[in-house]
Amino acid sequence: MPVAVVMDFEGATLDQYDQVLEKMGLTPGGPGPHGALFHWVTATEDGIRVTDVWETQAQFEQFAQEQIGPFTQEVGFEAPPELTYHDVHSHFTAG
Repeated sequence: MPVAVVMDFEGATLDQYDQVLEKMGLTPGGPGPHGALFHWVTATEDGIRVTDVWETQAQFEQFAQEQIGPFTQEVGFEAPPELTYHDVHSHFTAG
């Protein structure tokens, strides 16, 4: 079942986020990692919010352990994100 994951990174910046994407080999507007269906990011009052939709929670958790965690630490994110999971009832692909 698809899962939406909201990641709130307190104290993080969009510049740091861009550095993480570069380390992951991802390009804004380009293809995502295997299992990712959708991704967007925005600045918040106290950091950044990343929202993803993945095919499964297990795929997200593996990616988070292998890439999100290590790369966010490398670029100086202050702490791991606060995570919120949501079961996805329905989603659309690009038109």
